[in-house]
Amino acid sequence: MLRRQISSFLVVGGIATSAHYAVMIGLRELAHAPVIPSALTGYVVGGVTNYILNRRHTFETDRTHAEAGWRFALVAAAGFFMTWALMALLTSKLGVPYILAQMFTTGLILVINFIVHRMWTFKAFSSEVDAGSREDNALKQKSQAAPQESL
Repeated sequence: MLRRQISSFLVVGGIATSAHYAVMIGLRELAHAPVIPSALTGYVVGGVTNYILNRRHTFETDRTHAEAGWRFALVAAAGFFMTWALMALLTSKLGVPYILAQMFTTGLILVINFIVHRMWTFKAFSSEVDAGSREDNALKQKSQAAPQESL
């Protein structure tokens, strides 16, 4: 399952990244917009694409949009600010060309996002309930075994 999720996440990420870069480069090169707003606008377009495709194809979650949506938005907001900070540092302070800076930023955020989305955003709600039930059952078994051990 993990291998399939990683493969799907990379394919979806490629599609979302293509949308992100198309918007960013279009704004920068055709509209002559500043680099950072262009990168952030592209990030938002890529993020929406990412949510729709990952929810359906990568994680196949049973969470509703209300449950997964706010989680995804929170992770996306963190990624948005990381993109802003890294792009500002790399392009303005270090003089890295904006495409290379964005490639580095995208790679770093991709790894972070996969981990957080798998472990929290899209984690199957039934898995959380099952985990809680397993913990409750283990505690019951321990409490039932304790009196027998003391006899």
